[in-house]
Amino acid sequence: MSKYDETAAFLGQRGPYFWITFALFNIIYVSTGYSGLYIVFVGATPPHQCYIPEDVNISLEWRKAGIPLETVDGKIQHSKCRRYRLDVLCRLSALNHTPGVEVNLTDLEQEGCIDGWTYSNETFHSTIVTEWNLVCDSAWKVPFTSSTFFIGFLVGSFVSGQLSDRFGRKTVLFGSLAAHFFFIFAHALAPSWRLFCVLFFCVGFANISVYLSAFVLGTETLSRSMRVLFATLGTFLHYCLGYMLLPCVALVLRDWRPLLFALAGFSSVYFPLWWFISESPRWLLSKGRVKEVEAILRDAARWNKCQVPEVLFSQAELENVTPKREETHSIVAMLRAGNVRGITAMCLLLWMSINMGYFGLSLNTSNLSGNPHLNCFLSALSEVPAYLASSLILKYLPRRVILSACLVVGGSVLLLIQLVPEGLQPLSLALEMMGKLSFTMSFCVVYIYTVELYPTVFRNAGMGMCSSAARIGSITAPYVLYLGAVNKFLPYIVMGSVTIGSCTVNLFLPETLNKQLPETIEQMQTIRGICFAAERRDTRVQGKSNPAVTTEAEF
Repeated sequence: MSKYDETAAFLGQRGPYFWITFALFNIIYVSTGYSGLYIVFVGATPPHQCYIPEDVNISLEWRKAGIPLETVDGKIQHSKCRRYRLDVLCRLSALNHTPGVEVNLTDLEQEGCIDGWTYSNETFHSTIVTEWNLVCDSAWKVPFTSSTFFIGFLVGSFVSGQLSDRFGRKTVLFGSLAAHFFFIFAHALAPSWRLFCVLFFCVGFANISVYLSAFVLGTETLSRSMRVLFATLGTFLHYCLGYMLLPCVALVLRDWRPLLFALAGFSSVYFPLWWFISESPRWLLSKGRVKEVEAILRDAARWNKCQVPEVLFSQAELENVTPKREETHSIVAMLRAGNVRGITAMCLLLWMSINMGYFGLSLNTSNLSGNPHLNCFLSALSEVPAYLASSLILKYLPRRVILSACLVVGGSVLLLIQLVPEGLQPLSLALEMMGKLSFTMSFCVVYIYTVELYPTVFRNAGMGMCSSAARIGSITAPYVLYLGAVNKFLPYIVMGSVTIGSCTVNLFLPETLNKQLPETIEQMQTIRGICFAAERRDTRVQGKSNPAVTTEAEF
């Protein structure tokens, strides 16, 4: 395995084969962008009020006055969940009384929306909210629906990696693409809210499986220089492209079922790529399937017009093609080390707060003032400069400084939104987009930062725990937005406060710029301002006999 890069060096770092493979993987990432956030439009809640049946015998004047007024966030508006009792309205209408003149409306008895609701179709012709009346007492079902997608994310993150290690990257990738198409198509046919949630969980599972398996297959297939470009800009920018495509399609198809049919149709175009994308040669080599690896390398050489060596793998390399079993390090063993435990706790908080802010702002675009389709497009567009800027400044500036700056800016603008006067809605929108840009940059930085903090023996376990924390943050994001039903500024206050708090934690993490990746616990940098001298001394003593052994020093 360690010799594969040397064996494939004759292909060069660029060439048609690598560029075509690079483009094909990037095209796949477009699907993860539009399918990940279509709930913004499918689950949007349009303006609504109680329905007064047409066959009720009341005058037009009393019909208009049948919905009580209430004050919400300082504004007077018609109630969304209450109406005056119809029998009272019918009696007053029959007596020819004038509402508001002869009758004080505030004295009338009210009732719930027994006959359902009427919804504005100015922006959305139909959504799952209008179809299954997910408002008032059932309004909690909307954030729960969004959370099922992210629960699928959480489960898919664990399962897809195990499947790709066992059955192959290509098999799992295209199996996930097929599941992605099927579940979105089935989503459009969901006859009930419960089945919709189950299918949305499956869509989330398939979505993250596509993302992870394509990432692994791409990094294992591409050359070293192309791998860096793919992992930094290729995946993120094409995710943004799919994200920006979503509001454009939703603008044309304003009914939720046709919208999902269209998105499922887009996912079906990836099936022919099976014949153009090869299996990971590294995975094949780890399974001893050398002939298939040689076939892939010869095909790549034909595309790149390279001379293939007569012998690709020597007999000695073939005899050692099966990798030795590596020593495993459990999460429990990782948390025994005080320094690792402290860094892990801080990273978990950072990942959770950043994902809460990112998905909270992404899902909130339909609730902003102005056109929700334009707001969603601008939200996606704001990520492009974030990815470009973060990939550039990470080469030169300290990680802790960049992450702290992004968190402070992101948290501050969210806290400032509540101070913007009512008449300056464009300023509120600009602040929200600035916050989205900051959270996007924070996500890019924290991913690299976390990789550089952990030693090799615990890196996979540490990244797995942080990824799980990120899913927990995204699962809670819809419920944070639901706080807007209490006060429209409350979601911004919560997200802003959590972000500023996590920035304080970030100040204690060590800097990793221009530092070698740690291989063992002894090589790790310690948390700033906290001494682990005893632990390091004990670890060094035990490390002479077994470098992987850690002490149980208290943090």
